[in-house]
Amino acid sequence: MAAAVQVRGLRKAYGDVLAVAGIDFEIEHGEVFSLLGPNGAGKTTTVEILEGYRERDAGDVRVLGNDPARAKSEFRERIGVVLQSADPAYPVLRAGEVVELFAGYFREPRDVDEVLELVGLTDTKQTVVRNLSGGQRRRLDLAIALVGDPELVFLDEPTTGFDPAARRNAWELIRGLRSLGKTILLTTHYLEEAEQLADRVAVINAGRIVAIGTPSELTGQEQTEIVYRDNGREVRIETRTPTQTLHELTGRAVASGRELEGLVVRRRSLEDVYLSLTQEGSE
Repeated sequence: MAAAVQVRGLRKAYGDVLAVAGIDFEIEHGEVFSLLGPNGAGKTTTVEILEGYRERDAGDVRVLGNDPARAKSEFRERIGVVLQSADPAYPVLRAGEVVELFAGYFREPRDVDEVLELVGLTDTKQTVVRNLSGGQRRRLDLAIALVGDPELVFLDEPTTGFDPAARRNAWELIRGLRSLGKTILLTTHYLEEAEQLADRVAVINAGRIVAIGTPSELTGQEQTEIVYRDNGREVRIETRTPTQTLHELTGRAVASGRELEGLVVRRRSLEDVYLSLTQEGSE
């Protein structure tokens, strides 16, 4: 079976600015794929091209077997989209009415009450949209994206404005969608979110993909960093055998009657890798 998303040589420029500089990647069916990068790196342009909302300048793109630039209405019914930011839909309607309205655009929508429960809006079903909090409006965006029961869901910064508890609930929702076999393309500035949810991650910077792989591959989980101070000098050691290395270090310290000051043992996080790859890239 062909991948759910296939991208080859994708390029997009705005005047003299090359926003996407010939990138390649694939997303498998049922996979949570996270696209990470600083503001202006090309994430949103890439996602909008895949959604069919923006034309590309060059390259080959297939989404669920379709060229999104030429796809028909049947394609739209197979995808769900949560935009990075948008004005609230129909601000004078109630939340439940909005989801019911969008359900009417699909031939086989999910049950509206089921979707509201899924995104945590059951208690605010009768609340007018303009009176919803920012986090509740974001959940409403998610409900609109899911009511058509899509095969592929684009989540562009889906938990922006969520408090920590709401964000964790959203993570469980995304895991639940994955367990149902949905394919998910996630962009997020929360590196822990990508590390927790994504099967694979691609880091894009200045329009180019600079790393791609599973979170453990990118973080080098086999490598552990040990940091301590020796006579005021910071010492950093990377090791694949942290137990043995610590045994040797502490053994020498005990034998010489000294402490390993500021001793820290940690594995690199996705945030560490991301920062090293993107440095201070900005939009």
